[in-house]
Amino acid sequence: MKKVQDHYFHKARREGFAARSVYKLEEIDRRHKLLAPRQLVLDLGCAPGSWLAYAARRVAPKGRVVGVDLHRVDAPLPSNARVVAGDAFCLPPATLLDGGPAFDVILSDMALGTTGIKSADAERSAELVLRTLALAAALLRPGGSLLAKVYQGARLAELRGAFRRSFATVSVEKPKASRAESVEVFLLGRQFGP
Repeated sequence: MKKVQDHYFHKARREGFAARSVYKLEEIDRRHKLLAPRQLVLDLGCAPGSWLAYAARRVAPKGRVVGVDLHRVDAPLPSNARVVAGDAFCLPPATLLDGGPAFDVILSDMALGTTGIKSADAERSAELVLRTLALAAALLRPGGSLLAKVYQGARLAELRGAFRRSFATVSVEKPKASRAESVEVFLLGRQFGP
């Protein structure tokens, strides 16, 4: 994958974050007040660790963040963040919950390796988001929030509909830190519950 060395890349380096993607989360958080002190947060696909570090700072001092990824996270993390190595869809819920009854917020910046075929990448991304939504149904507290990256494609309307069946409010977010040519957007569901 090509490393983009733009304003956000250099800003991330200056501020001690592992990747420029942190500013996507930061913008969405500022706009929607997604993260707050004392929350229990799950970060799916947490490597290289920027979202994990940002979320841990936002929920401190009494909140906690659990990150899950197949890859190692080498970035320095605050003490209220921990990483579980593995496939989030295969791990038992108790492994993820960190002693809490349910998560207040689930974040997913997960993406499968892209093929370069936009329709195929969008399809794989949609399937990943549907699996994330199913996992959220088991791990998210009533009233909680889910933020998930997805590649725009034929199934975006279907995904929005699936979010609307689980959340009171749903929005599609395209942060400024996302490159203009990128097809990624973020689905944000708030107020989880039947």
